[in-house]
Amino acid sequence: MADEFDVIVIGAGPAGENVVDRAVRGGLTAAIVEERLAGGECAYWACVPSKALLRPVDLAGEVSRVPGLSLGPIDVPAVLARRDETVSNFDDSGQVRWIESVPAEFFRGRGRIDGPRRVRVTAEDGGERVITARQAVVLATGSVPAIPRTPGLAEARPWTSHEVTAATSIPERLVVIGGGVVACEMAQAMHGLGARSTTVLVRGDRLLSRMEPFAGELLAESFADAGIELRTHTDAVRVERPEPGGKVTVHLPEGPPLEADELLVATGRRPATGDLGLSTVGLADGTIVEVDDSMRATGVADGWLYAVGDVNGRALLTHMGKYQARICGDVIAARARGDELPAMRDLVGGARSPQVVFTDPQVCAVGLTEEAARAAGIRVRTVEYDLGSVTGAYLMGDGYRGKAKAVVDEDRRILVGVTFVGPATADLLHSATIAVTAEVPLDLLWHAVPTFPTVSEIWLRLLEAYGL
Repeated sequence: MADEFDVIVIGAGPAGENVVDRAVRGGLTAAIVEERLAGGECAYWACVPSKALLRPVDLAGEVSRVPGLSLGPIDVPAVLARRDETVSNFDDSGQVRWIESVPAEFFRGRGRIDGPRRVRVTAEDGGERVITARQAVVLATGSVPAIPRTPGLAEARPWTSHEVTAATSIPERLVVIGGGVVACEMAQAMHGLGARSTTVLVRGDRLLSRMEPFAGELLAESFADAGIELRTHTDAVRVERPEPGGKVTVHLPEGPPLEADELLVATGRRPATGDLGLSTVGLADGTIVEVDDSMRATGVADGWLYAVGDVNGRALLTHMGKYQARICGDVIAARARGDELPAMRDLVGGARSPQVVFTDPQVCAVGLTEEAARAAGIRVRTVEYDLGSVTGAYLMGDGYRGKAKAVVDEDRRILVGVTFVGPATADLLHSATIAVTAEVPLDLLWHAVPTFPTVSEIWLRLLEAYGL
Protein backbone atom coordinates (compact mmCIF):
# COMPACT_ATOMS: atom_id res chain seq x y z
CA MET A 1 0.00 0.00 0.00
CA ALA A 2 1.16 3.50 -0.82
CA ASP A 3 1.30 6.28 1.77
CA GLU A 4 0.40 9.17 -0.53
CA PHE A 5 -2.56 9.62 -2.86
CA ASP A 6 -4.15 12.47 -4.77
CA VAL A 7 -7.46 12.01 -2.94
CA ILE A 8 -8.32 10.34 0.37
CA VAL A 9 -11.96 9.68 1.24
CA ILE A 10 -13.06 8.86 4.78
CA GLY A 11 -16.24 6.79 4.60
CA ALA A 12 -17.00 4.08 2.02
CA GLY A 13 -20.75 4.51 1.77
CA PRO A 14 -22.47 5.40 -1.52
CA ALA A 15 -21.23 9.01 -1.41
CA GLY A 16 -17.62 8.10 -0.64
CA GLU A 17 -17.54 5.42 -3.31
CA ASN A 18 -18.82 7.86 -5.93
CA VAL A 19 -16.16 10.44 -5.05
CA VAL A 20 -13.46 7.83 -5.54
CA ASP A 21 -14.94 6.64 -8.83
CA ARG A 22 -15.15 10.15 -10.31
CA ALA A 23 -11.73 11.21 -9.03
CA VAL A 24 -10.08 8.16 -10.61
CA ARG A 25 -12.00 8.77 -13.84
CA GLY A 26 -10.47 12.23 -13.77
CA GLY A 27 -6.96 10.77 -13.71
CA LEU A 28 -6.21 10.92 -9.97
CA THR A 29 -5.12 8.27 -7.52
CA ALA A 30 -7.44 7.60 -4.59
CA ALA A 31 -7.76 5.81 -1.27
CA ILE A 32 -10.87 5.20 0.80
CA VAL A 33 -11.06 4.43 4.51
CA GLU A 34 -13.92 2.56 6.19
CA GLU A 35 -14.25 1.37 9.78
CA ARG A 36 -17.28 -0.86 9.30
CA LEU A 37 -18.63 -2.24 6.00
CA ALA A 38 -17.82 -0.93 2.54
CA GLY A 39 -21.13 0.11 1.04
CA GLY A 40 -22.15 2.07 4.13
CA GLU A 41 -25.32 2.63 6.09
CA CYS A 42 -27.66 2.62 3.11
CA ALA A 43 -26.57 -0.79 1.88
CA TYR A 44 -26.75 -2.63 5.20
CA TRP A 45 -28.89 -0.77 7.75
CA ALA A 46 -31.10 1.74 5.95
CA CYS A 47 -32.39 2.08 2.37
CA VAL A 48 -31.86 -1.45 1.10
CA PRO A 49 -32.96 -3.61 4.06
CA SER A 50 -35.86 -1.34 4.98
CA LYS A 51 -37.31 -1.63 1.48
CA ALA A 52 -36.83 -5.40 1.56
CA LEU A 53 -38.94 -5.46 4.73
CA LEU A 54 -41.54 -3.07 3.33
CA ARG A 55 -42.04 -4.68 -0.07
CA PRO A 56 -44.16 -7.67 1.06
CA VAL A 57 -46.30 -5.40 3.25
CA ASP A 58 -46.79 -3.02 0.33
CA LEU A 59 -47.63 -5.87 -2.05
CA ALA A 60 -50.09 -7.36 0.43
CA GLY A 61 -51.86 -4.01 0.52
CA GLU A 62 -52.08 -3.91 -3.27
CA VAL A 63 -53.41 -7.47 -3.48
CA SER A 64 -56.04 -6.77 -0.82
CA ARG A 65 -57.52 -4.03 -3.02
CA VAL A 66 -57.97 -6.20 -6.11
CA PRO A 67 -61.19 -8.27 -6.26
CA GLY A 68 -60.56 -11.91 -7.07
CA LEU A 69 -57.13 -12.08 -5.47
CA SER A 70 -56.27 -13.34 -2.02
CA LEU A 71 -53.03 -13.53 -0.10
CA GLY A 72 -52.27 -15.81 2.79
CA PRO A 73 -50.19 -14.84 5.83
CA ILE A 74 -46.80 -13.30 5.11
CA ASP A 75 -43.97 -15.81 5.58
CA VAL A 76 -41.88 -13.76 7.99
CA PRO A 77 -38.81 -16.06 8.08
CA ALA A 78 -38.72 -15.92 4.27
CA VAL A 79 -38.94 -12.12 4.35
CA LEU A 80 -36.09 -11.88 6.85
CA ALA A 81 -34.02 -14.31 4.78
CA ARG A 82 -34.64 -12.18 1.70
CA ARG A 83 -33.61 -9.10 3.69
CA ASP A 84 -30.36 -10.85 4.65
CA GLU A 85 -29.74 -11.67 1.01
CA THR A 86 -30.22 -8.05 -0.05
CA VAL A 87 -27.51 -6.95 2.42
CA SER A 88 -25.15 -9.74 1.28
CA ASN A 89 -25.44 -11.28 4.76
CA PHE A 90 -23.40 -8.33 6.02
CA ASP A 91 -20.41 -9.40 3.92
CA ASP A 92 -18.78 -6.47 2.12
CA SER A 93 -16.16 -8.43 0.15
CA GLY A 94 -17.98 -7.69 -3.10
CA GLN A 95 -17.92 -3.96 -2.39
CA VAL A 96 -14.24 -4.08 -1.51
CA ARG A 97 -13.49 -5.86 -4.79
CA TRP A 98 -15.39 -3.14 -6.67
CA ILE A 99 -13.40 -0.39 -4.93
CA GLU A 100 -10.13 -2.13 -5.79
CA SER A 101 -11.28 -2.50 -9.42
CA VAL A 102 -11.83 1.27 -9.81
CA PRO A 103 -8.85 1.12 -8.98
CA ALA A 104 -8.55 2.64 -5.52
CA GLU A 105 -6.80 1.59 -2.32
CA PHE A 106 -9.10 0.34 0.45
CA PHE A 107 -8.10 0.83 4.10
CA ARG A 108 -10.07 -0.96 6.79
CA GLY A 109 -10.02 1.11 9.97
CA ARG A 110 -11.06 4.29 11.70
CA GLY A 111 -10.09 7.32 9.61
CA ARG A 112 -9.32 10.57 11.39
CA ILE A 113 -7.92 13.88 10.13
CA ASP A 114 -4.44 14.38 11.58
CA GLY A 115 -3.68 17.88 10.33
CA PRO A 116 -3.77 19.36 6.81
CA ARG A 117 -4.05 16.66 4.12
CA ARG A 118 -3.18 13.94 6.63
CA VAL A 119 -5.39 11.01 7.67
CA ARG A 120 -4.55 8.64 10.50
CA VAL A 121 -6.03 5.16 10.04
CA THR A 122 -6.48 3.05 13.16
CA ALA A 123 -7.09 -0.65 12.48
CA GLU A 124 -9.21 -2.91 14.66
CA ASP A 125 -6.07 -4.40 16.23
CA GLY A 126 -4.89 -0.92 17.26
CA GLY A 127 -2.27 -0.56 14.56
CA GLU A 128 -1.97 2.91 13.02
CA ARG A 129 -0.88 4.31 9.70
CA VAL A 130 -0.75 7.87 8.41
CA ILE A 131 -1.57 8.54 4.77
CA THR A 132 -1.43 11.91 3.02
CA ALA A 133 -3.33 13.55 0.18
CA ARG A 134 -1.71 15.66 -2.53
CA GLN A 135 -4.99 17.27 -3.61
CA ALA A 136 -7.91 16.66 -1.24
CA VAL A 137 -9.39 14.85 1.73
CA VAL A 138 -13.11 14.15 1.47
CA LEU A 139 -15.38 13.45 4.43
CA ALA A 140 -18.21 11.03 3.62
CA THR A 141 -18.98 9.56 7.04
CA GLY A 142 -22.73 10.15 6.88
CA SER A 143 -24.92 10.47 9.94
CA VAL A 144 -26.00 8.46 12.96
CA PRO A 145 -29.34 8.25 14.79
CA ALA A 146 -29.92 10.99 17.36
CA ILE A 147 -31.20 9.73 20.73
CA PRO A 148 -33.16 12.29 22.80
CA ARG A 149 -32.00 12.92 26.37
CA THR A 150 -35.15 11.42 27.85
CA PRO A 151 -34.43 9.95 31.29
CA GLY A 152 -33.70 6.24 31.01
CA LEU A 153 -33.96 6.16 27.22
CA ALA A 154 -30.32 5.53 26.35
CA GLU A 155 -29.98 3.02 29.20
CA ALA A 156 -32.95 1.08 27.79
CA ARG A 157 -30.91 0.40 24.64
CA PRO A 158 -33.75 1.20 22.22
CA TRP A 159 -33.82 0.18 18.62
CA THR A 160 -32.74 2.77 16.06
CA SER A 161 -32.82 2.42 12.27
CA HIS A 162 -29.78 0.15 12.69
CA GLU A 163 -31.46 -2.44 14.88
CA VAL A 164 -34.94 -2.42 13.34
CA THR A 165 -33.71 -3.05 9.79
CA ALA A 166 -31.49 -5.87 11.07
CA ALA A 167 -34.17 -7.42 13.31
CA THR A 168 -34.11 -11.21 13.52
CA SER A 169 -37.67 -11.43 14.87
CA ILE A 170 -40.77 -9.23 14.98
CA PRO A 171 -41.73 -7.87 18.43
CA GLU A 172 -45.29 -8.51 19.54
CA ARG A 173 -45.61 -5.05 21.08
CA LEU A 174 -43.74 -2.10 19.58
CA VAL A 175 -43.62 1.57 20.57
CA VAL A 176 -42.20 4.03 18.03
CA ILE A 177 -41.04 7.51 19.02
CA GLY A 178 -41.02 9.86 16.04
CA GLY A 179 -43.16 10.81 13.07
CA GLY A 180 -40.65 11.07 10.24
CA VAL A 181 -39.69 8.73 7.43
CA VAL A 182 -37.97 5.99 9.46
CA ALA A 183 -40.71 6.01 12.10
CA CYS A 184 -43.51 5.72 9.54
CA GLU A 185 -41.84 3.13 7.33
CA MET A 186 -40.68 0.85 10.13
CA ALA A 187 -43.90 1.11 12.15
CA GLN A 188 -45.79 -0.10 9.10
CA ALA A 189 -43.20 -2.78 8.26
CA MET A 190 -43.12 -4.27 11.76
CA HIS A 191 -46.90 -4.13 12.11
CA GLY A 192 -47.45 -5.67 8.70
CA LEU A 193 -44.99 -8.45 9.49
CA GLY A 194 -46.78 -9.43 12.66
CA ALA A 195 -46.46 -6.96 15.52
CA ARG A 196 -49.70 -7.39 17.46
CA SER A 197 -49.60 -3.87 18.93
CA THR A 198 -47.85 -0.87 17.41
CA THR A 199 -48.08 2.61 18.93
CA VAL A 200 -46.50 5.68 17.33
CA LEU A 201 -45.77 8.73 19.49
CA VAL A 202 -45.43 12.04 17.64
CA ARG A 203 -44.42 15.22 19.42
CA GLY A 204 -46.11 17.43 16.83
CA ASP A 205 -49.57 17.44 15.31
CA ARG A 206 -49.01 15.12 12.33
CA LEU A 207 -46.84 12.57 10.60
CA LEU A 208 -44.24 13.69 8.03
CA SER A 209 -44.33 17.30 9.21
CA ARG A 210 -41.88 18.54 6.56
CA MET A 211 -44.12 17.48 3.70
CA GLU A 212 -47.51 18.71 2.52
CA PRO A 213 -50.06 18.29 5.36
CA PHE A 214 -52.29 15.91 3.38
CA ALA A 215 -49.40 13.41 3.18
CA GLY A 216 -49.43 12.85 6.91
CA GLU A 217 -53.21 12.85 7.00
CA LEU A 218 -53.58 10.11 4.39
CA LEU A 219 -50.86 8.05 6.03
CA ALA A 220 -52.57 8.43 9.41
CA GLU A 221 -55.77 7.05 7.86
CA SER A 222 -53.80 4.07 6.59
CA PHE A 223 -52.32 3.54 10.05
CA ALA A 224 -55.79 3.54 11.58
CA ASP A 225 -57.09 1.05 9.00
CA ALA A 226 -54.18 -1.28 9.80
CA GLY A 227 -54.64 -0.99 13.56
CA ILE A 228 -51.54 1.11 14.22
CA GLU A 229 -52.26 3.55 17.06
CA LEU A 230 -51.08 7.11 16.44
CA ARG A 231 -50.78 9.55 19.33
CA THR A 232 -49.94 13.13 18.38
CA HIS A 233 -48.77 15.87 20.76
CA THR A 234 -47.22 13.07 22.82
CA ASP A 235 -43.67 12.20 23.80
CA ALA A 236 -41.95 9.89 26.25
CA VAL A 237 -41.00 11.57 29.54
CA ARG A 238 -39.21 8.55 31.05
CA VAL A 239 -38.23 5.06 29.94
CA GLU A 240 -37.50 1.98 32.03
CA ARG A 241 -36.01 -1.36 31.08
CA PRO A 242 -34.77 -3.17 34.20
CA GLU A 243 -33.36 -6.15 32.30
CA PRO A 244 -31.43 -6.02 29.02
CA GLY A 245 -33.68 -7.33 26.28
CA GLY A 246 -36.65 -7.43 28.65
CA LYS A 247 -39.90 -5.53 28.72
CA VAL A 248 -39.65 -1.76 28.21
CA THR A 249 -41.97 0.75 29.88
CA VAL A 250 -42.57 4.16 28.30
CA HIS A 251 -43.99 6.81 30.63
CA LEU A 252 -46.11 9.53 29.00
CA PRO A 253 -47.02 13.08 30.08
CA GLU A 254 -50.57 11.90 30.80
CA GLY A 255 -52.28 8.58 31.29
CA PRO A 256 -50.92 5.10 31.98
CA PRO A 257 -47.49 4.08 30.69
CA LEU A 258 -47.04 1.91 27.63
CA GLU A 259 -45.44 -1.50 27.90
CA ALA A 260 -43.69 -3.01 24.90
CA ASP A 261 -41.25 -5.67 23.85
CA GLU A 262 -39.23 -3.17 21.82
CA LEU A 263 -38.92 0.59 21.54
CA LEU A 264 -37.87 2.20 18.26
CA VAL A 265 -36.45 5.72 18.44
CA ALA A 266 -36.61 7.55 15.10
CA THR A 267 -36.30 11.22 16.00
CA GLY A 268 -33.71 12.38 13.50
CA ARG A 269 -30.02 12.03 12.77
CA ARG A 270 -26.81 13.92 13.50
CA PRO A 271 -23.60 14.15 11.45
CA ALA A 272 -21.04 11.45 12.17
CA THR A 273 -18.23 13.91 12.84
CA GLY A 274 -17.67 13.48 16.57
CA ASP A 275 -14.30 11.75 16.25
CA LEU A 276 -13.03 12.81 12.85
CA GLY A 277 -10.30 15.17 14.05
CA LEU A 278 -12.05 18.28 12.76
CA SER A 279 -10.55 20.29 15.61
CA THR A 280 -7.05 19.65 14.23
CA VAL A 281 -7.91 21.86 11.25
CA GLY A 282 -9.95 24.52 13.03
CA LEU A 283 -13.46 23.07 12.78
CA ALA A 284 -15.78 22.03 15.61
CA ASP A 285 -16.02 18.32 16.33
CA GLY A 286 -19.47 16.76 16.09
CA THR A 287 -20.98 19.43 13.85
CA ILE A 288 -22.08 19.73 10.24
CA VAL A 289 -19.23 20.59 7.88
CA GLU A 290 -20.29 23.70 5.98
CA VAL A 291 -19.47 23.52 2.26
CA ASP A 292 -19.86 25.62 -0.87
CA ASP A 293 -21.61 24.33 -3.99
CA SER A 294 -18.46 22.47 -5.07
CA MET A 295 -18.57 20.55 -1.75
CA ARG A 296 -15.39 22.29 -0.53
CA ALA A 297 -15.37 23.02 3.21
CA THR A 298 -15.65 26.76 3.68
CA GLY A 299 -13.88 26.95 7.04
CA VAL A 300 -10.54 25.37 6.13
CA ALA A 301 -7.58 27.24 4.69
CA ASP A 302 -6.07 26.24 1.32
CA GLY A 303 -9.29 24.51 0.19
CA TRP A 304 -8.12 20.90 0.52
CA LEU A 305 -11.05 19.58 2.62
CA TYR A 306 -14.39 18.53 1.12
CA ALA A 307 -17.56 16.97 2.60
CA VAL A 308 -20.36 15.11 0.82
CA GLY A 309 -23.63 13.50 1.85
CA ASP A 310 -25.24 13.67 5.27
CA VAL A 311 -22.08 15.06 6.85
CA ASN A 312 -22.63 18.48 5.22
CA GLY A 313 -26.30 18.62 6.22
CA ARG A 314 -27.58 19.83 2.87
CA ALA A 315 -29.84 16.92 1.91
CA LEU A 316 -29.92 13.74 4.01
CA LEU A 317 -30.83 11.42 1.15
CA THR A 318 -28.61 8.75 -0.38
CA HIS A 319 -29.29 9.75 -3.97
CA MET A 320 -28.47 13.37 -3.19
CA GLY A 321 -25.26 12.34 -1.42
CA LYS A 322 -24.25 10.42 -4.54
CA TYR A 323 -25.09 13.43 -6.69
CA GLN A 324 -22.92 15.66 -4.51
CA ALA A 325 -20.15 13.06 -4.63
CA ARG A 326 -20.08 13.00 -8.42
CA ILE A 327 -19.79 16.78 -8.44
CA CYS A 328 -17.09 16.65 -5.78
CA GLY A 329 -14.94 14.07 -7.56
CA ASP A 330 -15.21 15.94 -10.86
CA VAL A 331 -14.36 19.26 -9.17
CA ILE A 332 -11.27 17.89 -7.43
CA ALA A 333 -10.00 16.38 -10.69
CA ALA A 334 -10.71 19.59 -12.60
CA ARG A 335 -8.90 21.72 -10.03
CA ALA A 336 -5.94 19.34 -10.08
CA ARG A 337 -5.71 19.74 -13.85
CA GLY A 338 -6.39 23.47 -13.78
CA ASP A 339 -9.54 22.98 -15.88
CA GLU A 340 -12.80 24.89 -15.74
CA LEU A 341 -15.10 23.52 -13.06
CA PRO A 342 -18.15 21.44 -14.10
CA ALA A 343 -21.56 23.07 -14.06
CA MET A 344 -23.40 22.92 -10.74
CA ARG A 345 -27.10 23.45 -10.09
CA ASP A 346 -28.81 24.45 -6.86
CA LEU A 347 -29.78 20.80 -6.43
CA VAL A 348 -26.69 20.45 -4.22
CA GLY A 349 -28.52 22.53 -1.64
CA GLY A 350 -31.43 20.12 -1.53
CA ALA A 351 -34.16 22.58 -2.58
CA ARG A 352 -35.20 20.33 -5.48
CA SER A 353 -34.39 16.97 -3.92
CA PRO A 354 -36.82 14.14 -4.70
CA GLN A 355 -37.89 11.82 -1.88
CA VAL A 356 -40.08 8.74 -1.53
CA VAL A 357 -41.52 7.42 1.73
CA PHE A 358 -42.13 3.74 1.02
CA THR A 359 -45.25 3.34 3.12
CA ASP A 360 -48.71 2.30 1.96
CA PRO A 361 -49.73 4.77 0.59
CA GLN A 362 -46.40 5.87 -0.81
CA VAL A 363 -45.52 9.52 -0.25
CA CYS A 364 -43.50 11.07 -3.06
CA ALA A 365 -42.34 14.67 -3.30
CA VAL A 366 -39.86 16.87 -5.10
CA GLY A 367 -39.10 20.55 -4.70
CA LEU A 368 -40.84 22.96 -2.38
CA THR A 369 -44.02 22.56 -0.39
CA GLU A 370 -46.56 25.34 -0.68
CA GLU A 371 -45.47 26.68 2.71
CA ALA A 372 -41.78 26.67 1.77
CA ALA A 373 -42.45 28.30 -1.60
CA ARG A 374 -44.42 31.13 0.00
CA ALA A 375 -41.70 31.58 2.62
CA ALA A 376 -39.20 31.94 -0.25
CA GLY A 377 -41.21 34.85 -1.63
CA ILE A 378 -42.57 33.02 -4.65
CA ARG A 379 -45.97 34.10 -5.99
CA VAL A 380 -47.63 30.74 -5.65
CA ARG A 381 -50.67 29.03 -7.07
CA THR A 382 -51.45 25.44 -6.10
CA VAL A 383 -53.48 22.75 -7.81
CA GLU A 384 -54.74 19.58 -6.11
CA TYR A 385 -56.44 16.52 -7.55
CA ASP A 386 -57.90 13.30 -6.18
CA LEU A 387 -55.68 10.50 -7.46
CA GLY A 388 -58.39 7.92 -6.88
CA SER A 389 -60.53 9.52 -9.58
CA VAL A 390 -57.92 8.89 -12.27
CA THR A 391 -58.93 5.85 -14.33
CA GLY A 392 -55.54 4.19 -14.02
CA ALA A 393 -55.69 4.42 -10.23
CA TYR A 394 -59.26 3.08 -10.11
CA LEU A 395 -58.15 0.05 -12.13
CA MET A 396 -55.42 -0.72 -9.61
CA GLY A 397 -58.02 -1.82 -7.08
CA ASP A 398 -61.02 -0.91 -4.99
CA GLY A 399 -60.72 1.79 -2.40
CA TYR A 400 -57.67 3.47 -3.95
CA ARG A 401 -57.05 6.64 -1.95
CA GLY A 402 -54.56 9.28 -2.97
CA LYS A 403 -53.95 12.89 -3.78
CA ALA A 404 -51.65 14.99 -5.93
CA LYS A 405 -50.57 18.59 -5.49
CA ALA A 406 -48.60 20.91 -7.74
CA VAL A 407 -46.99 24.15 -6.54
CA VAL A 408 -46.67 26.65 -9.39
CA ASP A 409 -44.49 29.75 -9.61
CA GLU A 410 -47.05 32.04 -11.24
CA ASP A 411 -44.50 34.58 -12.45
CA ARG A 412 -42.47 32.01 -14.38
CA ARG A 413 -45.31 29.51 -14.99
CA ILE A 414 -43.19 26.56 -13.89
CA LEU A 415 -43.53 23.90 -11.23
CA VAL A 416 -41.47 24.42 -8.10
CA GLY A 417 -42.91 21.48 -6.15
CA VAL A 418 -44.99 18.35 -6.68
CA THR A 419 -46.34 15.81 -4.19
CA PHE A 420 -48.04 12.48 -4.91
CA VAL A 421 -49.57 10.35 -2.16
CA GLY A 422 -51.09 7.01 -3.10
CA PRO A 423 -50.33 3.33 -3.66
CA ALA A 424 -47.59 2.70 -6.24
CA THR A 425 -46.90 6.37 -6.94
CA ALA A 426 -43.10 6.19 -6.54
CA ASP A 427 -42.54 5.76 -10.26
CA LEU A 428 -44.44 8.98 -10.96
CA LEU A 429 -41.84 11.00 -9.13
CA HIS A 430 -39.05 11.10 -11.68
CA SER A 431 -41.24 12.82 -14.26
CA ALA A 432 -41.98 15.47 -11.61
CA THR A 433 -38.26 15.73 -10.79
CA ILE A 434 -37.47 16.39 -14.46
CA ALA A 435 -40.24 18.99 -14.72
CA VAL A 436 -39.10 20.82 -11.58
CA THR A 437 -35.34 20.58 -12.20
CA ALA A 438 -35.51 21.49 -15.89
CA GLU A 439 -38.06 24.24 -15.15
CA VAL A 440 -40.28 23.02 -17.95
CA PRO A 441 -42.87 25.72 -18.81
CA LEU A 442 -46.42 24.57 -18.14
CA ASP A 443 -47.44 25.38 -21.72
CA LEU A 444 -44.76 22.95 -22.92
CA LEU A 445 -45.49 20.34 -20.27
CA TRP A 446 -49.07 20.28 -21.59
CA HIS A 447 -47.77 18.56 -24.74
CA ALA A 448 -46.17 15.67 -22.77
CA VAL A 449 -49.17 13.40 -23.19
CA PRO A 450 -49.61 10.71 -20.50
CA THR A 451 -50.61 7.19 -21.46
CA PHE A 452 -54.19 6.03 -20.85
CA PRO A 453 -55.16 4.25 -18.63
CA THR A 454 -52.21 4.76 -16.29
CA VAL A 455 -51.89 6.65 -13.03
CA SER A 456 -49.57 9.06 -14.87
CA GLU A 457 -52.74 10.62 -16.35
CA ILE A 458 -52.70 12.64 -13.13
CA TRP A 459 -50.42 15.04 -15.04
CA LEU A 460 -53.17 15.81 -17.50
CA ARG A 461 -55.70 16.31 -14.70
CA LEU A 462 -53.42 18.65 -12.76
CA LEU A 463 -52.75 20.78 -15.85
CA GLU A 464 -56.45 20.88 -16.71
CA ALA A 465 -57.26 21.94 -13.17
CA TYR A 466 -54.70 24.69 -13.55
CA GLY A 467 -56.55 25.92 -16.63
CA LEU A 468 -54.56 24.64 -19.58
